[in-house]
Amino acid sequence: MLIDSHAHIDSEDYAEDREAMLVRAREAGVAMILAIGIGEGPETMHRALDLTRQYANHPRMPRLVASAGVHPHHADRVDRAVLETLESLAAQPEVIAIGEIGLDYYYENAPRDVQRQAFIQQMDVAREHALPILIHCRDSAGTSDAWDDLIPLLQQHWQSSGLGGVLHCFGGSWKNAQAAMDMGFLISFAGNVTFAKAGNLREVAAQIPADRILTETDAPFLAPAPNRGKRNEPAGVRAVAEKLAEVRGTDYETMALTAAENFRRFFSAGLTGGKSPLLQD
Repeated sequence: MLIDSHAHIDSEDYAEDREAMLVRAREAGVAMILAIGIGEGPETMHRALDLTRQYANHPRMPRLVASAGVHPHHADRVDRAVLETLESLAAQPEVIAIGEIGLDYYYENAPRDVQRQAFIQQMDVAREHALPILIHCRDSAGTSDAWDDLIPLLQQHWQSSGLGGVLHCFGGSWKNAQAAMDMGFLISFAGNVTFAKAGNLREVAAQIPADRILTETDAPFLAPAPNRGKRNEPAGVRAVAEKLAEVRGTDYETMALTAAENFRRFFSAGLTGGKSPLLQD
């Protein structure tokens, strides 16, 4: 059974058919979805948790778990009140990670120094609650500037926690992946690994150790080929697993099972307070 390790199921793109979308995911073989709790900004980062509770134990839907965090696009809105809300969400049993957090120098919706500060503050919350982090990192066009800042920040402020995390929708270099794996991170691939011009990304995907790879959709974004540009759904994670199997020289079933086992093992390892059973079928 597949696991979608990163999907924005609270998106308004699903306002008209959210339940049907989740049923379609289960019918496509998706056993679990990590619902990303960034909302449309800090004031709605609770919505993924709300949906996780609303659809708990639904017989026709995947198992849902949640994260919480402030995306770098909204870093300039991180204040003490927002951090207190994040701390409250982090204490909930369904919340298994802090994220997605990190740096986005492509759109640069918040100043870079503000992004870095918000990233550090959220790593502090994650450390306090012993939760791994979900990383968003996007360079400005034609550069490696965000990655050049991100890796040292992780080394300085996170590596010593031993909690690791996930590089979500990975789009960096093999060097970036190696540096993160040295700090206990898993590498997650989304629909862009299927794009025609993503040859460099597929080369990296082929090299990732089998016990460090995850599958995701980043739905409703990044629909895999040939549906690029359309609304994505968690059911699309199958296409990601199929492409990863192809580039890694294995079969689809092995790829899906490997990624699912990696997800369960990683997120169960440090979880206490009744969270671990949430990750079982």
